[in-house]
Amino acid sequence: MSEPHPYRVKHPVRIVSAAALFDGHDAAINVMRRLMQASGAEVIHLGHNRSVEEVANAAVQEDAQGVALTSYQGGHMEYFTYLRERLDALGARHTRIYGGGGGVIVPTEIEELHKRGIDRVFSPDDGRTMGLQGMINMVLEGCDFATDKPLSGEGWMPLARRISMVEAGLAAPTGEPAKRVPVIGLTGTGGAGKSSLTDELVRRFVADSADTRVAVLCIDPTKKKTGGALLGDRIRMNALKSPRVFMRSMATRQSGSEISLYAKAVLQLLVREGDFDVIFVETAGIGQGDSAITDLADLSMYVMTAEYGAQSQLEKIEMLDQADFVVINKHTRRGSNDALRDVRRQVARGRGKLGADLEALPIFGTSAAHFNDDGVNALYAHLVQAVNSKYRSQLSSAYVAGAVRTSTPKSHVVPPGRERYLSEISDSCRAYRVWAREQADIADNVWALEKASKLLGGNADLQRERDMLVTRLAPESRAVLDDWDAWSKRYDGRAFAYDVRGKTVEVRNYRETLSGLEIRKVSRPRYRGHGDRLYWRLTENVPGEFPYTSGTFPFKRAAEDPTRMFAGEGGAERTNKRFHY
Repeated sequence: MSEPHPYRVKHPVRIVSAAALFDGHDAAINVMRRLMQASGAEVIHLGHNRSVEEVANAAVQEDAQGVALTSYQGGHMEYFTYLRERLDALGARHTRIYGGGGGVIVPTEIEELHKRGIDRVFSPDDGRTMGLQGMINMVLEGCDFATDKPLSGEGWMPLARRISMVEAGLAAPTGEPAKRVPVIGLTGTGGAGKSSLTDELVRRFVADSADTRVAVLCIDPTKKKTGGALLGDRIRMNALKSPRVFMRSMATRQSGSEISLYAKAVLQLLVREGDFDVIFVETAGIGQGDSAITDLADLSMYVMTAEYGAQSQLEKIEMLDQADFVVINKHTRRGSNDALRDVRRQVARGRGKLGADLEALPIFGTSAAHFNDDGVNALYAHLVQAVNSKYRSQLSSAYVAGAVRTSTPKSHVVPPGRERYLSEISDSCRAYRVWAREQADIADNVWALEKASKLLGGNADLQRERDMLVTRLAPESRAVLDDWDAWSKRYDGRAFAYDVRGKTVEVRNYRETLSGLEIRKVSRPRYRGHGDRLYWRLTENVPGEFPYTSGTFPFKRAAEDPTRMFAGEGGAERTNKRFHY
């Protein structure tokens, strides 16, 4: 069966994609959302393990035409049904719901979900008959409609629709703003951590005041070839759970720019009609010569990392001369302190402040991925101070703008110098296996010399060579070889005894089959060569002995049934009901 051609959308189609709550299987939804992007859709991706409330709020604030979900966790009937109810309650009756769950969702359940208002749940048979692109085409065709009619009601839906109409050129901001609202712009290279930093700043604004309302506008690039876009900033945002935070993702819908053509109009709409106290706008990743954020924001922030190349590259970055704040994020990484020093010098040169105190410049070292990071706290405190100074406002804050402007060592999850700790573990394991092979080769040669000496009637030269080789064997290797026969006999008896926390546990060495045969529970290889014996003991061994490749304890318990605890939706009883089916 040949794959159909991708459906080409006629309207800007926006789809929220996610994997359901308690579901860690994100491979399928990642494949689907990539196909949707390649077909021209703007996909707001939330990742896996997302609740109904998160998905519904995202669909409303993003004014998405559709929601695409995968659910392999067993709770699909409740999840999809509740999602339909929440979308309807929030004013998003127009939002289509599409889903799939492989063989987890059986045909009778699919039929029932369709009756409950779910637009389409795909089955494995659909995948075989339609193909992946065929299913994606059905989703896009169902979501390919205009969102050009104003909506009324409570909540975020009317504002979200107004933004859609502004993006489409069908509406413009009206009225005068009731108050001056600071617009804080974040820009920087792709992957610098702009979204994580935005989330941390928003969280502090919300926590600092019981009534501060915050809007976040995030812009991501549109693919020139397909017209699709991955709007993935929501996956980094944890502060969106607050009812006082509104977020909207925008695609540039053009190439060669880090902002959308309608970004300024949308910001004006948020200022005039949104009743917000603070607005954040985050651009797509930029190059060295870009500075468009300064035309949109009252206060601009340039976010970078220590990986910028040679010092001369700093002289090319336009935002180092323009930004109100310069942030070196991921500051706990190696080389960040050197980067901070170089950036301070370049900013001082670019702004004609060579004689100024470099540490007093608005340059911060942060680690937005760490909770309560000192660098982020300092940045936030100085940001509030700048907003109050520029707008003569009275924003209060529990954070003090002190002398510390960087992440402190206590914030390190992985200390500098230990970033390769996983590689070090791998290197150690590989080195151990090389050592084990060397020991096994020596043991083979010792055994060969012993046999040759015995066959030749105790040749002194062979015995002398054998004694020299034995000294190259590690004590633990000699112990393994000397103890092989006694060790092996422990598994030949009727029972095996071992101690656990001071208590002796006795286990039968054999299990009787239905045919009356006795089968060993632990079988050893029938090696005769000392090298093979040693290498097996050093690298595999029996259960309960180093390197524990067969288990931590000498025997597995026979009195327990296999279970899967909390795999997917529900508790142990519900999980095992699915498992045993």
